[in-house]
Amino acid sequence: MKQLDRAEISASTLYIVPTPIGNLGDTTQRALTVLASVDLVAAEDTRHTGLLLQHFAINARLFALHDHNEQQKAEVLLAKLQAGQSIALVSDAGTPLINDPGYHLVRRCREAGVRVVPLPGACAAITALSAAGLPSDRFCYEGFLPAKSKGRCDVLRALENEPRTLIFYESTHRLLDSLQDMVSVWGGDRYVVLARELTKTWESLHGAPVGELLAWVQEDENRRKGEMVLIVEGHHADEEALPAEALRTLALLQSELPLKKAAALTAEIHGVKKNALYKYALAQQEA
Repeated sequence: MKQLDRAEISASTLYIVPTPIGNLGDTTQRALTVLASVDLVAAEDTRHTGLLLQHFAINARLFALHDHNEQQKAEVLLAKLQAGQSIALVSDAGTPLINDPGYHLVRRCREAGVRVVPLPGACAAITALSAAGLPSDRFCYEGFLPAKSKGRCDVLRALENEPRTLIFYESTHRLLDSLQDMVSVWGGDRYVVLARELTKTWESLHGAPVGELLAWVQEDENRRKGEMVLIVEGHHADEEALPAEALRTLALLQSELPLKKAAALTAEIHGVKKNALYKYALAQQEA
């Protein structure tokens, strides 16, 4: 246990350090030890991170690494790591790389054989999921939806039959548009939880069918302010519905075999009911 508590800092090592998503009390002791001990802290916003370090009385050298310079600066940081320096990577809030910069740097480190050490910590997506009351054994993180309605609707259509719980981040300026597009594409019955300002003073979680959630958000402007996560119920497939793959197989076999034989072979291949396939094919012929 003592070995785990000591958080020894190694040379030529990149540490992935989560920071709080709101409540400073969520900072782990290990994160503070690493931030105080490394040679350099690579930060998405050095001013923002500087205030965090100042709060904990940590005096650290800061290096700006953000979306606009990451590919170029990753090589600079890699060279420092290879020269023996230890570096902590942080984002403005939460776990780095989860919709934040850092991917290119971590990828280059792994390619170059530089050690990467991840620290556990705050993550808005997982925090929201844990309190949403939706299935969490399988989930799909989708980040931010596209800014424009067409692109957003295209993504929502592609996810329409996704059975896993879906996680989206959303901005205050696009929340209403995104909820409206969900209603347009999926209908108003899909259950959605809006988790807002997690760990902060005005934290709130509200779940409802998306049509009702849209109306609830429209009632009060404050309900669409702050940092938000949307947790969306996965698609519930109709147990009687025939899989699209089975229907394609049936159509191919029908062109070469009698209907009963085609239905029997398709049922055996895909593990579906032969009678259901047969009735479907008859209905298609009549149509």
